[in-house]
Amino acid sequence: MRLLATVAAVVALAVACDRGGGGSPAITVVIADYSKDHTRPFWQALAEQYTKQGGPKVDLRIIDWNSIDQQVTTMIQNNQPPDVLNLNSFSSYARDGLLYSADDVLSPATRDDFLEAFARGGQYQGKLYGLPILSSARAFFYNRDLFAKANVEAPPKTWNEFVQAAKKIQALGGGVIGYALPLGPEEAQAEWAIWMWNGGGNWKTGDAWTINSDANVRTLGFLADLANRDRVTQVNPGKTNRTDGAFQLFKDGKVGMVIGFSPLAKQLDAEGKVKYGVAEMPTTLDKPTTLGVEDYLMAFKKKDNREAVKKFLDLYYQPDNITKWITAEGFLPVTKSGLERMRANSALKPYLDALPNARLAPTTDPAWDRVKLDVQQNIGLAVQPGGNPKQVLDQLQQNAVAAAK
Repeated sequence: MRLLATVAAVVALAVACDRGGGGSPAITVVIADYSKDHTRPFWQALAEQYTKQGGPKVDLRIIDWNSIDQQVTTMIQNNQPPDVLNLNSFSSYARDGLLYSADDVLSPATRDDFLEAFARGGQYQGKLYGLPILSSARAFFYNRDLFAKANVEAPPKTWNEFVQAAKKIQALGGGVIGYALPLGPEEAQAEWAIWMWNGGGNWKTGDAWTINSDANVRTLGFLADLANRDRVTQVNPGKTNRTDGAFQLFKDGKVGMVIGFSPLAKQLDAEGKVKYGVAEMPTTLDKPTTLGVEDYLMAFKKKDNREAVKKFLDLYYQPDNITKWITAEGFLPVTKSGLERMRANSALKPYLDALPNARLAPTTDPAWDRVKLDVQQNIGLAVQPGGNPKQVLDQLQQNAVAAAK
């Protein structure tokens, strides 16, 4: 039985009391916490602007990436979905009839401003439900000073070159780490996807999930060897998160290599402590690939909330507002107007250049929400001492097939 489908049948009744009596009831807006410096200030100011322009009060909730999936799941299970949600998956909610389509809650001008590729990524059965909020592309960061000290002349292009570089850097001692591998619950699915694709594997083949393919077993074994045989990663990579773990180690100058993105570069430039370079991913293939990320806003169907939600979304998507936030966070644009405004920023060139070869997670598949959470919580077990990569992937595959039914 699909839990979300059951929720859809009762959500209108469940929220009627929540939305109160007369006047303009508050709307609940849940936003993922992208940074401590920019996320809350921007959305708080936007909420205040919205209310001053005649909208209702906004119950704004900023939730960190480590727990947002679980907290949102709990909200849905308790029949208390938000009015507006920011997340990196949407299709299961669309499948179960919980969301407004873009036609219901965006003006034509806003809909037409989306870049076509990102609009396609937010569709379910031909309709746009996942409204693009920002984009990014991952890139390979390396510490120039540590490379020089370890006599590593250039960023590695193959996995063999990568391992040799990591060993040389690790041999410097003094707490220096060859490669920071974050397979903790914050965003393990992203780190895994990049290595998986460059190892010749994929999430799916056609319509079928193939998480435990031979190629993927080899790749996860390779990552486990980095941690346990070669010992070129930080301690306990299976529980290390991206932001407060791998990125922080790199910003502290303790790591030779890490997979990052433009917001990390923005932080490194602001702090000025680490001389770094940006390169393509090491790969086993003829041509490297990377992860393109598109996060979404979505609007939940609730009693008498459509017009309030529409006004809030159209306010965010005004070019001045969306571009201000994306620029502050260091991400890439999802709108035509934003692209024109940000194209001149030379610091974004490596990431804009990476987008044509980037691949997206299968967010249009309704099973992805559950698969993603499963990977976040469990793939790190494979790189723990004594971990079994094949066993972990077999279980993830079994759960993905069950989620797809």
